[in-house]
Amino acid sequence: MSLSMLMMYISFVGMFLLIVAIGLIVLSRNKLKGWLAGVVSFIAYLSLISGGLIILYVVLSGPTR
Repeated sequence: MSLSMLMMYISFVGMFLLIVAIGLIVLSRNKLKGWLAGVVSFIAYLSLISGGLIILYVVLSGPTR
């Protein structure tokens, strides 16, 4: 597997984490109450941060050949 394909799959993981974060944040704010909303929100923000860092790494690593 080439480096370009590996970076593409890594960026897909980052985008998936960002989509999961959106869904979990909406779920925790609209449907859940109490401590469960806090736990789901914490997981959502962790996935948001990790997905953002992955995308930032892919973008700043530059083009691959």
